Amino acid sequence: TLKYVDKVIVVDDGSRDSTAKIAEKAGGIVLKHIVNLGKGAAITTGCEYAISKKADIIVLLDADGQHEPKEIPRFIKELKNNDMVFGARTEKRKSMPFILKYGNWFISKATYLLSGIRLTDTLCGFRAFKSKVYNKIKWKSVGYSLEAEMIINVGKKRLKYTEIKISTIYSDKYKGTTVMDGMKIVGNMIWWKLSR
Repeated sequence: TLKYVDKVIVVDDGSRDSTAKIAEKAGGIVLKHIVNLGKGAAITTGCEYAISKKADIIVLLDADGQHEPKEIPRFIKELKNNDMVFGARTEKRKSMPFILKYGNWFISKATYLLSGIRLTDTLCGFRAFKSKVYNKIKWKSVGYSLEAEMIINVGKKRLKYTEIKISTIYSDKYKGTTVMDGMKIVGNMIWWKLSR
């Protein structure tokens, strides 16, 4: 990732392995949570650190090896005319595990109905945005609902966005969101729609 950006921030969300050591040795800036707080909280920590260091653009990648860093320049290029760029895991959908493929389809449809934003892959963690819009898209979710909440905020604030197709590597079909996570995400979206 360091080939394509100025700095890489790794948020070690209470892991018990060698994540921090390996990331630091590779040249990353490591921020640590003493206990696991969840994906949404980890990304908040990373984004707020980047903004405190005057970052102009923030690119989010999941750390499970699913995303190809060489695609980062495409996101940055699209940000010239947009506030936010969403990745869509469509080029290798045949390799996506069945439960993830159809769960993602259902959540994408629900997101469109509740936010008015039509994306083919609402749960893809590979996305980028201009730091100046962070306060407009900022989420409260500490878990996996952050991606959906971010989309709803983009629609609510009428920000300019686009979606680009990306290649994806699925090395472990049990990684990522579960069926229960998906149900929570849709439940949260309904709550946000009714309460905001």
